[in-house]
Amino acid sequence: MAYVPQDLLDRVAALEREVRTLRGRAQMRPALNEILGGDVRTGEGGRLICEAPGGNRVFMTGQTPEGDWAVGLGRSTDGTVALTVGDEYNGSGAGQMIRTWSRSGEVIMMDDAHCDWMLGRPWLPFPLYPTAIQGYEGGTAWGYAWVGRGPAQNAVLVLRFSTISSTGGEVRVSYVRGSKTRVLGTWTIPGGSTWVDRTIVQPLDEAARGEEVSIQIEHRNSASGGAIETRVFACYTRNTFDAGEVPTAPPAAVTTEAAADTTPTNREA
Repeated sequence: MAYVPQDLLDRVAALEREVRTLRGRAQMRPALNEILGGDVRTGEGGRLICEAPGGNRVFMTGQTPEGDWAVGLGRSTDGTVALTVGDEYNGSGAGQMIRTWSRSGEVIMMDDAHCDWMLGRPWLPFPLYPTAIQGYEGGTAWGYAWVGRGPAQNAVLVLRFSTISSTGGEVRVSYVRGSKTRVLGTWTIPGGSTWVDRTIVQPLDEAARGEEVSIQIEHRNSASGGAIETRVFACYTRNTFDAGEVPTAPPAAVTTEAAADTTPTNREA
């Protein structure tokens, strides 16, 4: 004959056995310090922050107080920022820039805030080389005083030079990309013993990053008995300072070609 519990004690004993079974099964789940599958999502303005034992932030991702979505890495020793994607640390509004920071708080490497296809920092030299007629005597035809050719890296060219002429002359600067030559300026140099300084700030229009461009400085004498000399003091490229310095975008075909030329073919390169 089947046993049928008849009193309250039997019922309580059965409930206790079920509770023990459920409690044991609950303890069989994976440890809560591991994620073995699926995603962990942080949204709605939340952030994930990791701190070193001393309280210095070493990692952050999520929405910043400035309203941008960002990723930040810091140094555990002093809490100084090391790398950011977005505006976590300066709120400049340059959204989603990638920056590497020095321990003193200066940006040492970054993309350009306004020019999407160019490097921002570091600023890079653009070498120019003097020719045999860097000091030009007697000639009245245009001749190259300084020339240079190299890959475009930053968006804006800065060129500083000075010219002197005994009896008067002219100097001009050209920007060459592919088969296109663009004169950036022509200036008259008065005769005498005074050096005439010139600074050119020029976006590298239509150049893709890594595409080779040329800078040319030419000069000539106004009279066959004169002498003219040009000296270069600085030539480099830098990031844009505002949206007005953004170069004209390169043609799509050139952009693709330049990207292909700078892609490593060896994974260990």
